[in-house]
Amino acid sequence: MSHARNGLDESRLTHLVGYAASRASIELKKTFQKHLGPLDLKAVEFSILVLVASNERVNQKQLGESLDVSAPNMAITLDRMVERGWVERVRSTEDRRAQLIHLTAKGRQLVEKAERVAATMEREATAVLSEAERLLLIELLLKVAEGRSSRKRVQPGA
Repeated sequence: MSHARNGLDESRLTHLVGYAASRASIELKKTFQKHLGPLDLKAVEFSILVLVASNERVNQKQLGESLDVSAPNMAITLDRMVERGWVERVRSTEDRRAQLIHLTAKGRQLVEKAERVAATMEREATAVLSEAERLLLIELLLKVAEGRSSRKRVQPGA
């Protein structure tokens, strides 16, 4: 199968999962920006809001590890989200050194609105897929994404 875009032969790239995933990522980022950009929300901020909404006792370190964001960058992002009134840092009652991240009322409203938009925003970009193909694509991408961390957990000689 020949793959050409803008008159360029891409056939020596299209067999690479990374290339295909990158191309799809570019299109999905455009979709995200088109639909959630008006809420002045970045993808990482959306992910943080949803994770905080879904996890009552979550801290900065857990968020950074889950999203593969360095501690300094996560701190900067959370600082910005605190300034915007979306989240607050609350000292843990169990471990006084730890700060939990909680949604504010404004953050709850924003995440609810953003999730309503997100529920349908990818339809146009994934219209070429059946629902079964879309679900399989998500499953396969998550499997690739989790592959590195699941390999780390495998015991030697197992």
